[in-house]
Amino acid sequence: MQVHRTELAGVLLFEPKPHHDDRGWFSRTFESSAARSAGIDPGTFVQDSQSRSRKGVIRGLHGRFGKGEAKFVRCSSGALFDVVIDARTDSPTFGRWAAFRLDDERMLGLYIPRGFLHGFQALTETADICYRIDAEHDPTEDIAVRWDDPHLTIDWPLAPTLISERDRQAGTWTELQSFLRGARKNSALTGSRGRGRA
Repeated sequence: MQVHRTELAGVLLFEPKPHHDDRGWFSRTFESSAARSAGIDPGTFVQDSQSRSRKGVIRGLHGRFGKGEAKFVRCSSGALFDVVIDARTDSPTFGRWAAFRLDDERMLGLYIPRGFLHGFQALTETADICYRIDAEHDPTEDIAVRWDDPHLTIDWPLAPTLISERDRQAGTWTELQSFLRGARKNSALTGSRGRGRA
């Protein structure tokens, strides 16, 4: 399994090497040794989750503030347009986003460090995404940005077919930047850990 750096600091692509024969194929989808060589402790992952979406569905853009969570995601069936946005105010790539095609052909895995927003759109009739997460969900840390934020201008490949009410009501990137910078300043002054907003 090869690990590739991306244009966003800390975001990594894991590329497996499937074995094909007359029966079909076999592939490792995660390797502890590859994770360790990339600076990731595989023992920190505490939860595996999976969701299925219909074609055109957009989920996101979601993140966690405070302690947050890191994720390893892959598409186990179908294809996804997967988007990550660096929301770490002290990062050299703060405010930049990148998109990746995750599908059941190349079987790429994407490691998303803490401090990122994440979202995706299903490109096939159904698409399954599998998550490996390094923290239990804490709803008090939830943050979100609208999928169609005018500042981010993400070029979603399909017209959206369904978006949850929660995602429709999400704030803007400008609002989140202000919140993050204010919370970071307050945390530095008080030594306390800030909390996000849903």
